[in-house]
Amino acid sequence: MESRTGVVESLLRILSAVAAVATACVVGFNRQTKTIFFGYVKTATVKDLKALWILMIVASVSAGYHLLQLSRYMISAWLGKTSKDCCNKFAAWACYVLDQGVMYVMFASTCAGTQASLLAVTGESDLQWQKLCNIYTRFCIQIGGGLFCGLVASLMMSLVSLISANRLFKLYLCKR
Repeated sequence: MESRTGVVESLLRILSAVAAVATACVVGFNRQTKTIFFGYVKTATVKDLKALWILMIVASVSAGYHLLQLSRYMISAWLGKTSKDCCNKFAAWACYVLDQGVMYVMFASTCAGTQASLLAVTGESDLQWQKLCNIYTRFCIQIGGGLFCGLVASLMMSLVSLISANRLFKLYLCKR
């Protein structure tokens, strides 16, 4: 049973890292140039919305974190240690808190990017902010894809956090 949980956790960590890398790449490399007025050229990039810039950084860091955790599990398996050998309460608490923190920060930055992007889609007439997605259509569609990948990554990270919580609380149920 324990080895299946480890395989599922490893698979979820791989999938969440892939989704986070996809988020960072789609959002980070997205750019569109348009001629607005007679000869005035404007380029939409990720740096135009700070929430998208932060999302790109958070997605990159969270992917790196999950790859580090995955490499830790692979090294433990290569050395022949089981999860019971290398999983004391301090390490379990550290993994649990870090998994929760990474998941919450990823979800929060994805939600912030979504909210900022909705302002670009709808505009705000009271603040005299115009709609931008009717000008930069391809940019907005690709940002939407990146935000979807961010939500998928957050979902995968929440499942990893559930497994981490299960592993932590099993340590308190064991009779010694």
